[in-house]
Amino acid sequence: MSECTHNCETCHSKCAERQGEMPPSRLDKIKHKLLVLSGKGGVGKSTMAAGLAVSLAKAGYKVALLDVDFHGPSQPTLFGLKDHRLDGDEEGINPAETASGVKLVSLGLLVDNSNAAVIWRGPAKIGVLKQLFEEVNWGDDLDYLVLDFPPGTGDEVLSACQMIPGDKQAVMITTPQEVSLADCRKCLDFCRQVNVPVLGIVENMSGFICPNCNTKHALFSSGGGQLLADVHGIDLIAQVPLDPAFLQNCDNGRIAEGIEASPAVAAELASAVAAIKNATQKED
Repeated sequence: MSECTHNCETCHSKCAERQGEMPPSRLDKIKHKLLVLSGKGGVGKSTMAAGLAVSLAKAGYKVALLDVDFHGPSQPTLFGLKDHRLDGDEEGINPAETASGVKLVSLGLLVDNSNAAVIWRGPAKIGVLKQLFEEVNWGDDLDYLVLDFPPGTGDEVLSACQMIPGDKQAVMITTPQEVSLADCRKCLDFCRQVNVPVLGIVENMSGFICPNCNTKHALFSSGGGQLLADVHGIDLIAQVPLDPAFLQNCDNGRIAEGIEASPAVAAELASAVAAIKNATQKED
């Protein structure tokens, strides 16, 4: 795969389109693709992607999660699979089966050393992305594929938006602070330019649940997610608080148990699942 030698946004877009010419037919079989995006790192995007996948599975849907944050794959940690390695056969790459029923593929489950840095230029990342789209054996009956992308609007996100066929919608993750909202606005504009509808906004770190009194406290600015949703005419589908019971379980590879341990987090993720169900049923 040759790398474009020009240095302009238009040429970059056309080269990405050429690299995605072959339709990833395996994705055609998946009813709905949810692209979990954020404008800035550190807002809990991967945790929210995993939480949405687990909550969709708990609601009775057949769900898979594709972690395409090549430089910082977090999903193996969240699901307690850091030492697991994926295998393959003539049918392709076989996903890992998590205890919550979510099928998982991550670069962190494909490399020999999970602590080694991945140093790839854009064309290499796009090539691996295309390979994952074409060669993972998801099965024939998935309802949702949740895709966890790196923050921002770089090569992976742009190429995926152009390569993924069929119904695809974005879920935007932000925190209440303006420093996150400013980058999130750019990400929303990106979705508009590449014609990917934004299903909803999730405001993560929306307050702190005190483990002693179970009271919710506003640690950061408040109301940012709702303001962003109102200005752009997009639904705010969840306001997920910081809850130590949830976060400790995530660190220990037990995100499903973490959701069960935190009624506040579970309720907000259930709200997001209801909004996703309502939005995607319109497409069926």
